[in-house]
Amino acid sequence: MTNDLPIGVFDSGVGGLTVAKEIMLRLPKESLLYFGDTARVPYGNKSEETVIAYSRQIARFLCSHSVKAIVIACNTASAFALDTLSAELPVPVIGVVKPGAKAAAAITKTGNIGVIATSGTIRSGLYGRYLRSISPDVHVFGQACPLFVPLVEEGLQNDPVTRTMAERYLTPLLSKGVDTLVLGCTHYPLLTEVIGEVAGPDVTLVNPAYETAKELASMLAGRGLLKTSDTPSAHRFFVSDGEEQFRRFANSILPCELEEADVNRKVFS
Repeated sequence: MTNDLPIGVFDSGVGGLTVAKEIMLRLPKESLLYFGDTARVPYGNKSEETVIAYSRQIARFLCSHSVKAIVIACNTASAFALDTLSAELPVPVIGVVKPGAKAAAAITKTGNIGVIATSGTIRSGLYGRYLRSISPDVHVFGQACPLFVPLVEEGLQNDPVTRTMAERYLTPLLSKGVDTLVLGCTHYPLLTEVIGEVAGPDVTLVNPAYETAKELASMLAGRGLLKTSDTPSAHRFFVSDGEEQFRRFANSILPCELEEADVNRKVFS
């Protein structure tokens, strides 16, 4: 049955596991097929053409495993490749940018919204364009935070250097009076504590991973694709390199134990 097929999820590496986690919690019956492009991470400093090419390769791999939908669990790939994949693929595709932007537009009281993300996502301007299409009067202030991803992947979430960088990155946004801050990279929810402390109690953090899981559930329900059988969920994880490091990181995030991740480099062909 189509309803029993897995949901494809992909990211440039491990950050998309925050999206996978939220999907597992919201849709516990569903099975996931996750691909982390750990050999080519990060995407945030790559060109739009390169990110689209990588995204096409991974989407083709996921579709070869008969997924019923694809979630682009990477803000940079969502910014650059969502429209392309949506037009080319036979299954519905959602990204993480629009759900996060919708939530931010609904939450802000002052209209001043900050977006922290990779250089590629900030450079694309997609958050700003989409937010202004929802609410033309909002003011959107973007800040690239290129060191957050390597700090997370090195397990330095609680290190003093991470707080120092958070202060450096957030100070320009706070000076603009933002009351809402979009965590515009899937790694950043893992820094919620330090970002929240630096931003202060008057700034509401928006986690696009959580919002994406909500939108995915709504989309599947609207298309009659929610799993209805009682067969247990079965998740599979693929990476393009570094299986052991990925597995350790996954087991610190996911609500289930990951015993192994398959290394698959055929996606490059």
